[in-house]
Amino acid sequence: MPATARFDFSCWMHEQLAQVEAGLSRWVRADAPAGLGQAMRYAVLDGGKRLRPLLVLAACAAVDGLREAALRAACAVELIHAYSLVHDDMPCMDNDVLRRGKPTVHVRFGQA
Repeated sequence: MPATARFDFSCWMHEQLAQVEAGLSRWVRADAPAGLGQAMRYAVLDGGKRLRPLLVLAACAAVDGLREAALRAACAVELIHAYSLVHDDMPCMDNDVLRRGKPTVHVRFGQA
């Protein structure tokens, strides 16, 4: 293999995103209590660029870290980010009604 092998970032990114999506789907399970599970899946699995998990995985690759641990950390970072968006959209905060072109969680599912 030549010393100047080309890195295909787009391919790497799509591979990482597929693994992050699979991990998030495992963590945000469909069998959560009715209503709560739907709201959680809506907030976490329905869009987003997933930049934060990619940064975690890129840092892991840069230092030859433990891949499985990094994937768990990447998913955790994305879950925290999703929570922060849901919290920020609440009426007691910004009272936003749209996020990513769709009704926010509190508009769609109500407040708990």
